[in-house]
Amino acid sequence: MSVANIVCIKWGDKFPPYYVNRLYAGVKRNINRPFRFICFTENSDGIRDEVEVHPLPVVPFEEDMVTAMTTGKRRGAWRKVTMMKPGEVGLEGPTLVMDLDVVVSGPMDGFFDHAPGKICMGRDWLERRRRRVGGHGSVYRFDPGKHDFLYTEFADDVETSVAYKGEQRYISLTAHKYKQLEYFPDGWICSFKRQGIPVLPLNFLIEPRLPQACRVMCFHGDPKMEEAIIGAGTKLRYKTRPAKWLRELWLDHDEQDWMPS
Repeated sequence: MSVANIVCIKWGDKFPPYYVNRLYAGVKRNINRPFRFICFTENSDGIRDEVEVHPLPVVPFEEDMVTAMTTGKRRGAWRKVTMMKPGEVGLEGPTLVMDLDVVVSGPMDGFFDHAPGKICMGRDWLERRRRRVGGHGSVYRFDPGKHDFLYTEFADDVETSVAYKGEQRYISLTAHKYKQLEYFPDGWICSFKRQGIPVLPLNFLIEPRLPQACRVMCFHGDPKMEEAIIGAGTKLRYKTRPAKWLRELWLDHDEQDWMPS
């Protein structure tokens, strides 16, 4: 069985190192094949030794990328595209890219076995409603050796690529153009605020749920895991009762005193 690659990126100080450590722990508990867990970051302090840490990739279009993604309404973190540079840290074969604000909640092997050879993403919730092509970028799989066009198309025209108005739209639409886009089965990748929190006003009364088929729960936007685990939130619609199941899935067993009881 080939080694599975799992990659994350920690850029800046938005996410503390324990986000990397707990993502690693969640993957390790739920995968039944050898794996390589890689984190690209400019600061490795606090990241557990089992994680393979590498500097953020150096790309020739760094200045153009930063300028483009901080201009007007076209803001966004495009660091994932830099990681797709052919030959980066010797990446070969199916590679699963995961955001740090996700929690592994079920078996991971299917993410490597589904639709082999294709670029796979979870179906984006809003794009489905709009009946448009679109995957969600929190969890996706590609093969650096087969899908180098994800990097080269961006590098060849940074301004146009950024104009897709979102990293996940760029990846989705570029993969679709090359007839390489497939979606992971419905239910594998879930949104906490869309599928976990009950609708207003029931979110004040009923605990958030973990859908039975969910393998990765995404905490995109707010609330993040820290708020969800104790029951918090900034918007009325997304205020939540404590997600008790999140303690077992996200907290390391030797860190149970990190959160209040």
